[in-house]
Amino acid sequence: MIRILIVEDEITIARLIDLNLSACGYECTCEYDGLAAADLLEQMSFDLILLDIMLPGADGFELMDLIRPTKTPVIFLTARGSVSDRVNGLRAGADDYLVKPFDIVELIARVESVLRRTGKTGDQYTVGDVCIDARAMRVTRGGEPILLTPKEFDLLLLFVQNRNIALFRETIYERVWGTEFTGDSRTVDLHVQRLRRKLGWQGKLLTIYKTGYRLEVTD
Repeated sequence: MIRILIVEDEITIARLIDLNLSACGYECTCEYDGLAAADLLEQMSFDLILLDIMLPGADGFELMDLIRPTKTPVIFLTARGSVSDRVNGLRAGADDYLVKPFDIVELIARVESVLRRTGKTGDQYTVGDVCIDARAMRVTRGGEPILLTPKEFDLLLLFVQNRNIALFRETIYERVWGTEFTGDSRTVDLHVQRLRRKLGWQGKLLTIYKTGYRLEVTD
């Protein structure tokens, strides 16, 4: 299981991140103080660190001096969003830089992207009897191949990478179709219906009344 360290002194934000990433299948640990995080990093290794800059004890840049030799990928999470702050964060060795406030769906997408880019995770996903090979764009159900259109495949990946998270139709449309949502939900709804039928996910791919959909995974 992918292990993620969340170093964030705002407890509410840290717990929200923990809740959502844990729902996606990651193993999360939270620290709210820079020195406590430094002590933990001497004892344990992680696949990814989500790191605030402004921390009590030791700030994010000081922690980067400790993290950099381990080559553990880091995403800075901070309210400091100027160009110079972003440049300094990337020059310090961070793999990505996300400014607060951020959408949790964007954070999960950034986490997936950094993990893929740094080779910390494969491109294989399993939900029940459905197996997805993202690199080969191949899907099987019970060992039998399932034919999906490119948009259906992109939609499937979006749900799998955001399992147990409610996604607005607007978010789904903009992420899968790559353009701004115009208010016509039929495109999203029809693709979701086709995906349900092909994968047998009538009880997993749930409709959120008037807002969107959620892939519910308990295994």
